[in-house]
Amino acid sequence: MVAVVVGLLAAWRFGVFQRFASPSELKLTLVELGALGYLVFVLSYALLQPFGVPGTVFIMVAPLIWPWPVAFALSMTGTMAASVVGFSFARFVARDAVAKRIPAKLKKYEAALARRGFTTVVLLRFIFWMPPMLHAFFGISRVRFGTHFWGSFVGYLLPIFMVSYFGEQLYDVITHLPPAVWVGLLAFTALLGVALWRRRSFSVDAPGR
Repeated sequence: MVAVVVGLLAAWRFGVFQRFASPSELKLTLVELGALGYLVFVLSYALLQPFGVPGTVFIMVAPLIWPWPVAFALSMTGTMAASVVGFSFARFVARDAVAKRIPAKLKKYEAALARRGFTTVVLLRFIFWMPPMLHAFFGISRVRFGTHFWGSFVGYLLPIFMVSYFGEQLYDVITHLPPAVWVGLLAFTALLGVALWRRRSFSVDAPGR
């Protein structure tokens, strides 16, 4: 893990985080590297995603560069590697510091992890994918490494396959959406968030609860 920390400091110092956080910059970098692009993709994904660079940037870019079977294999490898790095960092390096930052919405799954570890990992990975906080939550939990690894693998399979297979078409749709559609999506998301917050507040304040 010392090598991971040193690598992260070097990446920050030389602006790697900024370059790899942009889909267009990431694509340009990987294309320029040619055959080395495979290795750089996986290593960069594994080291950068658990600490802030969105994993969706990597899995969206992969099918724009390589045929979908290659993109799928690289995306699965990078995602699993990033999950292991995030899990291991939380469990063995900064457990106490990480535990304080885990949001309550994840802590409520602790009982489910204790009862049905594999199934819970699969469902959480399928729904939330690979946010760094989920890596950390699994790391500080009592779930075993093997359960986390294989549960994550199964949970990732379908979403990453779909993005790898339809990624190019999806990217074209997203990049050509008119501004009005984006405004509508943001407004809908905001209204949905307010509605859920008000429903939760009502449930907490309701008499007899």
